Amino acid sequence: MNNPLVEVTDLKVHFPMRGGLVLSQLRMIRAVDGVSFGVHAGEILAMVGESGCGKTTIGKTILRLIPSTNGVLTFQGEDITRLQGVKLRTLRKRMQLIYQDPYESLDPRQSVFEILEEPLLIHTPRLPQSEIEGRVYSALESTGLHPVREIAERYPHHLSGGQRQRVAIAAAMILEPEFIITDEPVSMLDVSIRADILRLMLELRQKKQLTYLFITHDLSLAWMIADRILVLYLGKIMEVGAAHSVIHAAKHPYTQALVSVIPLPRPKPERLQIVLEGETPSPLDIPTGCRFYPRCWLWKQIGRPQKCLDMEPELRDGGDGHLAACHFPGHLA
Repeated sequence: MNNPLVEVTDLKVHFPMRGGLVLSQLRMIRAVDGVSFGVHAGEILAMVGESGCGKTTIGKTILRLIPSTNGVLTFQGEDITRLQGVKLRTLRKRMQLIYQDPYESLDPRQSVFEILEEPLLIHTPRLPQSEIEGRVYSALESTGLHPVREIAERYPHHLSGGQRQRVAIAAAMILEPEFIITDEPVSMLDVSIRADILRLMLELRQKKQLTYLFITHDLSLAWMIADRILVLYLGKIMEVGAAHSVIHAAKHPYTQALVSVIPLPRPKPERLQIVLEGETPSPLDIPTGCRFYPRCWLWKQIGRPQKCLDMEPELRDGGDGHLAACHFPGHLA
């Protein structure tokens, strides 16, 4: 493929925390602990993992909303890791975020028109009012909100959850960005309207040539919408590859466990479900070697090899760009 639109190289995001028996002791929460990947123009890359694995932190760091501890971020080949001032503001127009909760992401004191008008006033202050109105109404039209003038006069509490999320999408799209990060965009919505919002996002991708980093905890949703899937665990990439390959030929035991419990309308009687035991370790105290080994069913099945305790596995390409960070990839129960 061509060079990535967005590239992340050895990204680390650590947060200091004081506490313990000695209150002055400084410990580091390793929220993101050395992550590298690219997002190619026009694709949807789904980032999947449990709560607390670092998904949202990675997204906000790419958008420069959270400072990185280490690593390099590039957008269209340009290093954006330390951008400041006018250059950072210019970048903001090209990269936008759709938040998880439409009930919290919209200002209840502003009308829909004011919510959509605000980014234009900040980034294009000389735009005539007539053009601002045209772009606001066009954004509402493109996200399926009708009648646009009536919707524009309403406040968030006058709207349903699906309508609020459409407004949030319109607000992200109004600056005509190239790259969108969506943070669990349908998890707060009723099941009945999730498909409509996902269909809207796919239509906008096609019409506006958008690129998505789609953050979700739902592997079945990632399978449905994404071109590629990236699986995170405890701040580290466990597996990444084409969506079909990750679902049907998962190589990492963590991914295999997630795939095994995807709900199916007609599950086969012989289907084996892998239930992970124990809790995810704290990012304050990450295990040595493979960080997944304390919960790894494969490690136990093949005799608890010492290698998994001593050496952290690297992402290795098993073919066709399908990578897994496991010393024994591809084993099945």
